[in-house]
Amino acid sequence: MEKEGFAIFHAPDGEEALKVMKTLQPDLILLDIILPKLSGFEFMERLRNDPAFGKAPIVIISNLGQESDVEKGKVLGAIGYFVKAKMSIEDLVKRVKSFLN
Repeated sequence: MEKEGFAIFHAPDGEEALKVMKTLQPDLILLDIILPKLSGFEFMERLRNDPAFGKAPIVIISNLGQESDVEKGKVLGAIGYFVKAKMSIEDLVKRVKSFLN
């Protein structure tokens, strides 16, 4: 992603991701559901319930591909949901570009 000119900020777990969000205003959030300390869904709930975090669009990229997970992600406000195992890095770059344009 960095080779394509994107600035990337990484957080090792959901709690750290919330801390990062307090200092950044990202154009897009790529989020896994399975995270230590705070799941991706819990992260989304906290993010959306606190106006201080802004309204950055969220795209879920996870290996959880059950319909119930996809639906929950959409209900929580994800603009996209992709299964990692079914997506190449090239596909990811194309989709990120399309979301940002």
